[in-house]
Formats: sequence, C-alpha cells, structure tokens
Amino acid sequence: MPVSVGKTAAQMSPRERLLAALRRQEVDRIPWSPFFAYWWDFQPEQRRERGQAAYYREIGADALMRGPTSAYTCSDLLGLAEVPLGASYNLVDNLPGCTITRKTDGKQKFIEYDTPVGRLAVTLTYSQLGDTWFVTGHPIRYEEDYKTLQWLVEHMWIGPCYEVLHEQIREVGDDGLVVPLISPFLKTPFQSLIEHFVGTEKLIYDLYDFPQTVEATLAAMGRKAKSAVEISVQSRAEAFITWEDSSTTNLSPALFEKYVVPDIDAWGGIVHQAGKMLVHHACGHVRDLLPAIAREQIDAVESVSPPPTGNIEIWDAQQLLGGRVALIGGIEPVKLLTYNGDRFESYIREILDKIEGRGYILANSDSCPPAVQEEKFRRISALVAQKKLP
Repeated sequence: MPVSVGKTAAQMSPRERLLAALRRQEVDRIPWSPFFAYWWDFQPEQRRERGQAAYYREIGADALMRGPTSAYTCSDLLGLAEVPLGASYNLVDNLPGCTITRKTDGKQKFIEYDTPVGRLAVTLTYSQLGDTWFVTGHPIRYEEDYKTLQWLVEHMWIGPCYEVLHEQIREVGDDGLVVPLISPFLKTPFQSLIEHFVGTEKLIYDLYDFPQTVEATLAAMGRKAKSAVEISVQSRAEAFITWEDSSTTNLSPALFEKYVVPDIDAWGGIVHQAGKMLVHHACGHVRDLLPAIAREQIDAVESVSPPPTGNIEIWDAQQLLGGRVALIGGIEPVKLLTYNGDRFESYIREILDKIEGRGYILANSDSCPPAVQEEKFRRISALVAQKKLP
C-alpha cells in the first residue's frame, strides 16, 4: 500500500518538488528519492514490470529517474552494446570503416575494433554478485592506441533519439523527473579514459610520456561529447546527468580542474542556455573536489556520501559548496543495509536535522545493496513527511 504523506491542496507534486530543489528554491518538504542501482535488478519480476516510477509512488518517495536513457543514439566505443547498459543508452554497432568483432565465453566478452589506423581490443567480465559487466582489459596499451581511439571517436556516429526518453517522461508525469544521460562516453572524456579506455595508473604515466597525444584524443572526445549535449537539450528533458564517479581515489584535484571541469563547464553552458539543468554524479571521495565543483556550471552534485563509501557528511558538503549547488545523497549505503530499528531512525533523523532544507534531495548515495528491505524506504518516507521545514 502507498505510504500516506498527508497531502494538502497546496502541496507540490513530486516533479515540482524535485525541480524546486534542483533550483535551490523553497519546497513543501524535503524531497526523498532512493537510488535503486543494483537493488532494482534483484526485485520480483512483477515489481520490475510495473516500473520504478510506480514503485516510487507506492513507497511515498519522489521519482528522480537518474540516467535511465539518453536523448541520442551513438556508436558503441565502450563494448557495451550487447549488455543492458548499452541498450539503455542507445549504443549501436554503427562505425563506418571499422569492423567490430564480438566473442564471449559467457563470463567474459571480448570486443575488437579493427580500423584503417590500428586495432583496439576490450575485455568485459561479468559479476554475478552485482549482475553487471566491468572493463577488465583496457583497450589502450601503447601510444599508437590513442591515435586509433581518436580515429574511432572522429568517425563515431551520433544522432537524435527522443522517442524512448519522451515516452518515459510521459509515463512518469508529475510523479517525478526523468534525468537522461548527457555524454556518449557516459562521463567526461578524461574520466572515461580512466575508467573505460586506459586505467588510472597508465593514464598518469601517459600524460607525462606523451601528453600531446593524450590531449589530442581528449579534444576529439570533447568535440563529440559537445554534439551529444547539443542534441540532448533539444529534447523535452528538463535536466541531465553525467556519470562522473568523481573521486580523489582515481584523480587529483589538480587533474580534475585541468581536464574534467572545462568539459562540464562547456556542457553546462549549453544546457543553461537552453533553460535546463545539469547534474554531476560524484559518488566517491569528493571532499577535496568540492571547491572546484562549487564553481562548475552545474545545478546539483549527486550521490555525495559519508564514509566508508565517500569521505564527507552531507551537511559538511553543503558548507563547502556555500549554497551555490544543490545536493543529492547523504545516506551511506552500508548503513542503509546494516542499521536497524531505533539506530536506523536516529541516523535518518540526524541527517534531516542537520541539513539545510533548500537545495537538497535526500537519497542513498550511488547504489543500494540488494539485501535492503523495502520497509526501510517506507520508514524514511514517513520520517521525511514528519520533518517540519523552517
């Protein structure tokens, strides 16, 4: 049964509430939108068939649909076209002049991109525990591989694909907000090199050994990403997200300011000119990145988490951001799983008591352990409904 939250005629709809929070405007109550990453895949088939938007409504929460799809379709350079993530983001095997070969043994996928200037090969490994695929063999191993990637990026096909997104927006309606992905690399070019193409350690060495080659590749990726942003803002979406995974566990504040911030600022400029908003997903150790994030052309930073997942409490993050950027997160996933009874309620009440109500959306940060019980979502909904704003 849906949770009763004591609606009145003057109360905002979930969509209105989420938009107001992202714009740092007054809200009728703290928006509460659990992040169902990983948890949702382990739910009963009947629940998944009804969809996340319906489930948010059932538990009395606000449906912030984080990156369920994109507003464009593009060539698959990440090796993800045959897995759910690739289908969600409209990745297709369409690369003129390139032969793509795919093989699998069930536990691993091996993808090769054979181009006129070289060959790249990527290995993906399946995690049964997380029901997802991870890059375990990065395609870039030598300097010449960057030139191959640059060729692939320059010949990458990209075009508008609004139908699925617009259907999701219609289905969610006033019950929430659909926030599609904005980058064809899932994130900024530099962060994508770290996670998908090179790896942290090797990328640092390569920046010292042949910086011009690396930066030429980043520039090509930046141009293609800009095309995706320009396509995206023509859709009906009111806000967009980039899956940055920002964290000082894999890049320094200096590298973040030099290579990540300029792309996000360029995207934010385009998004804001269209009268829309940009959300920066930062799910790791972000304390030392927040001064730079506060200056970005964004509207919110999403999945901010305390230890052990992150390294800062949500109220401390609000102080560092100085009220310039909205925040989404604050509930640590491990504590969501392991805290129970009075301890759990005290934990949620502490967050609600210490945060500033304006420009904030309560959520578990980044993911949700599959073993979390539904009753905890419902209890948070009740606590949020009881919280009086100043």
